[in-house]
Amino acid sequence: MKLEDIDKSRVPQHVAIIMDGNGRWAQRQAHQRIFGHQHAMTAVRQAVEAAVASGVKYLTLYTFSTENWNRPQEEVDGLMDLLIKAVRDETKTLMENNVKLETIGDIGRIPEKSRSRLQECIRVTAGNTAMTLVLALSYSSRWEVAEALRSICRDALEGKVKPEDIGEETLRNYLVTKNYPDPDLLIRTGGELRISNFLLWQMAYTEFYFSEQLWPDFRHEDFYDAIYNYQNRQRRFGKTGEQVVGK
Repeated sequence: MKLEDIDKSRVPQHVAIIMDGNGRWAQRQAHQRIFGHQHAMTAVRQAVEAAVASGVKYLTLYTFSTENWNRPQEEVDGLMDLLIKAVRDETKTLMENNVKLETIGDIGRIPEKSRSRLQECIRVTAGNTAMTLVLALSYSSRWEVAEALRSICRDALEGKVKPEDIGEETLRNYLVTKNYPDPDLLIRTGGELRISNFLLWQMAYTEFYFSEQLWPDFRHEDFYDAIYNYQNRQRRFGKTGEQVVGK
């Protein structure tokens, strides 16, 4: 699929991606898993460029989950080193594409050197307006919901929130994603058919697109394929197809 095949009037506002398959990609080439992570940056760059070209306003990448801290220490250390290098090397690309960088997750667990590099890139790109790139780092939905509930309980004890007034919108406003619209489209590469503790609350009505492509091989065309597929679906949000067509 090419960019010109995309209907720019019906592009999803927010696309989320689970970037799966780095380890398997490396193993197929008889390399250690970190080799796949090293080659994943090309795919990240292509996804960002394709999203900007398509007119997507928010792109969220599941970069590192809270569960990933349980991986072998050598792999975790390698991923943190890659994070520093990626942010340093890609800041210029973000500026050229007018992309703002932001993060969600338990960022306090990220090593100080990596966190400092991230904060610098966030500062430098803060004025960009074409798209917001959100890195989900040390993130999981269960962590996010637990954090939100703790905050709600604290505010309730202080009289800032009345239990009888707590509803869906209350919880939404305590989530780390409160400043972003819910994802319209989730792309998962690597052929797995699950969402791995990612944006569980936010994806109540998200369209899912699963690709067999391993993440390091993901390119512009693959992103456009997902957008085209999305545009050929009918989103009903609990209504009937006839109601949607009538609207």
